[in-house]
This record gives sequence, C-alpha cells and structure tokens, in this order.
Amino acid sequence: MAAHRNVTIKDVAARAGVSITAVSHALNDKGTLAEETRKRIREIATSMGYQADALARGLRRSRIGVIGIVLRPLDALEDYSPPGVDYFLRFAGAAAVSALGHGLSLMQVADLVKGPVTPLAFSLDGYVVTDPVRDDPVVDLLESRSIPYVTLGRDPGKPQAANWVASDDAAATRTALDHLAEHGARDVAFVGGTDDNSWNADAEEAYRHWCAAHGSTPRLFRSPERLGEAGGRELVPRLLDDGVPDAIYSLTGRHAAGIQEAMRERGYTAPEHYLLACGTDAQQTRTAEPPITAIDLRPEVLARETVALLAQITRGESPDGRRLVASELIVRRSSQRER
Repeated sequence: MAAHRNVTIKDVAARAGVSITAVSHALNDKGTLAEETRKRIREIATSMGYQADALARGLRRSRIGVIGIVLRPLDALEDYSPPGVDYFLRFAGAAAVSALGHGLSLMQVADLVKGPVTPLAFSLDGYVVTDPVRDDPVVDLLESRSIPYVTLGRDPGKPQAANWVASDDAAATRTALDHLAEHGARDVAFVGGTDDNSWNADAEEAYRHWCAAHGSTPRLFRSPERLGEAGGRELVPRLLDDGVPDAIYSLTGRHAAGIQEAMRERGYTAPEHYLLACGTDAQQTRTAEPPITAIDLRPEVLARETVALLAQITRGESPDGRRLVASELIVRRSSQRER
C-alpha cells in the first residue's frame, strides 16, 4: 500500500461519510461516538495514510533524532506492566541508553494500528518492533509509510527480511533440554505460548527435533501468554493425563510458576518428582520455591544490537541484520537432581 502524505481530515471525513468533527473526535478519543463508528473512522484514516497535523508531515521530511519502540507482546496483553515480567523493562531501559550513544532519543509507542497515537509517532526516524507476529500489521504499516524499522525476533511471515536481531531461541531450548536430560529426564513436556512469533516457533521446532534425536514422544502444550500463572495452572490436569513427566520446560516464567503451584497442590514437587525449567527468566522464577531454572535472554545485549542496527539503517547504510544473540541458562534447584 502506497503512502499518501497529504491526506487531510476533510478527505477522511468524506471517505467515512461523517463530519470533520466526528473524525477529530474519533482520532482523539473524544466525544460520544459509538465505538464501532470510532473504530471504523480510525481504520479508514490509517488506510489513507492520514497524519493529524502539519507538524508531523513536516518532520517526516527530515531526521529528528528520535526512534520509537513498540512492544508487541505487551500490546497483545493490553497490559504494559505485567506482574513479575521485567524482560521488557530491561530491554527498553537498555535501548534508551544505547540510543543516547548513537545521538538518538527513544520514545515508547503503543500499538500503532489501534490508535489513537500521537501525530509524532509517524515522524520518528525509525522503529524497533519487538517480537512481531506473522505478517504483523505494525510492520506492514511502517513499510507502507516508508519508515525504517528493525525487529527483535523475526517476522515469521517475512523469511527474506534481513533487518532483525534475535535471541538464539533454538540453541537456548536445546541447552535447557540437554540440562534436563543430564539430570535424568527422558520424557520432557513442552509448554509454549500461542502468539505466532519466532520465539514460540523456534523453541517448539527445536523441542521437536530434540525429541526425535532422543527417541522421545513429544508432549506439546500451549497456553495464551496473557493468562499468566492461571494459564499454567489450567494446563496441569492435561500435563498429567499420560502420567507425571520426567520434566517440564515452560517458555514463559508466569506459566512455569502456575505449573509449579498446581503440581504442588497435587503432591508433586520439583525436583523430587519432576524437573522444571523455563525459557525466560522473571521475578516468578527467581522467587519460586524452589527457584526455577530459567533462560536469561540477555535483553541488554539484544537492545544494544537492535538499536545499533537501526541507527545504521537510519544513517542510510544497508547492513545485513540477521544477528543472533546467545542466551544463558541459569541453573536453580527446580532442575537439579543427583544423577
């Protein structure tokens, strides 16, 4: 879709069949419009490439020294401070500091396709988009407006893209599974999320390959990330349908904490009855009893690499991204058993 730089509020009103006032109220979340009408007007404005004021249109013509960050998993959660999840805080803080080192400032922006968003959002020099889902609409919107961007994690729908940095999730999964095997686990259940992003996809694929290599039957489960601990708790009856697994590998810390609690209520504790490890460290994994073995995705390193790549692109360079960052396994009591 081509960008249309000079679309006016009058054009949007004509396309939507409403008054200019209605468009203004819809885009600025004012007035008493029906939610369905408000949503339709916003969608039309986005599709037409409308920018709300002349300042934004003028700024887009030159660099302003500011980049944006969109945290797609938190957009999906509709909660920008999920309890215990400090990965995104660590990433955003490190990204802000890294941006300063490149002479840039960082602005955090909510979901660009849902609105309302500040007009300046489309005037920034570029964007970091974390964990995009397949054919992510935010990525599509940035491309339609010719705004440079880098993704943290691949967009699974764009296999040819080279403007990404990612944690090496396949290698991290193999490391965690090998650790569980070293401590006696042969039958390992895997709990992933439901977001269609590269983190879930790469970890699940690595798990399937690991099972095949070890002659183990996959026991694969998924729970929406937004359910947190409750999602982990709800999975436990299904996890036990075929007996207590030797080990459970849960990608998210909140799911892992819920699994641990529900297993304890049924008389099963780690590491005595099963081993437990997690694909991302969080407050829940550190403060659980026993503490849960987890992968540190090293968000500070990811932030530094991501911002550096975007800074190169905004300077007009054409670097090939595809940068993988090694993670670190933090071994705790939940997965340690005498061999």
